[in-house]
Amino acid sequence: MKSVKRVWLAGLILVGLVGSVMAADSPKKLLVVTVTKGFRHSSIPTAEKVLGQLAEKSKAFTVDYVRTDEDMATKMTAKKLRQYDGFIFANTTGILPLPDKAAFLKQIRRGKAFIGMHSASDTFHGDGMIDPYIDMCGGEFQTHGSQVGIECLVMDPDHAATKHLKQSWVINQEEVYLFKSYDRHKLRDLLSLDKHPNNKQECGHFPVTWCKMYGKGRVFYTSLGHREDVWDYDTPANMRRANPEHVSRAYQAHILNGILWAIGLADGEATPLPDSAYKQ
Repeated sequence: MKSVKRVWLAGLILVGLVGSVMAADSPKKLLVVTVTKGFRHSSIPTAEKVLGQLAEKSKAFTVDYVRTDEDMATKMTAKKLRQYDGFIFANTTGILPLPDKAAFLKQIRRGKAFIGMHSASDTFHGDGMIDPYIDMCGGEFQTHGSQVGIECLVMDPDHAATKHLKQSWVINQEEVYLFKSYDRHKLRDLLSLDKHPNNKQECGHFPVTWCKMYGKGRVFYTSLGHREDVWDYDTPANMRRANPEHVSRAYQAHILNGILWAIGLADGEATPLPDSAYKQ
């Protein structure tokens, strides 16, 4: 991708969340969707709070929310979709009542951003075939084991979403997804595991975060974000924290820079990595 003119984001309070980004004429408008038709994560209110804070502190984008079926029916019609620059699916699940899914995907193909967190890949499962939404997202949730500690390997240290993580990133406890309908030759892996999360004796490639192009639209997806204390250390007092504060700070930087990349305000390639980047 072309090099960009860089400026520091004004008003950033959380030091280290974001590096340098392209100048934007005005904040991008993003729609955050948290509707669920299956399992509902208890971390959704935390996710909504964090995304709002990142928008406010970065000044790069604003967020509106779709929390209910009624919100979706009124804010996600084919006409209303046009007013947004991108869409964030934060822990959505199931077959969502999108008024016009084809129109939604068309907007992304034409250049709008899509950002998915965790169970965004557990949304619109196909019935014996790959759903067009899953094709856009890049992978489909298949299963997960118990929550475990993991060391995510940074596959692309130059991408905006991973540049702050160095060679690897240790998370004390998180729910880790395994995928189907995933093809590493059609996307760019950003974070992965080289061992099965729940069976360290099984070596292989287990994707965690990736990005890709969908027509002219940029897609960023991370499977992380199950736990409240991954999203934010300031979790409810009655929740047992397993992750230290630096984990949530790194996660917020990860998703913020992923969002900035998806809306065209940060650098990063989306072409697939060569086979040589993967352990044999």
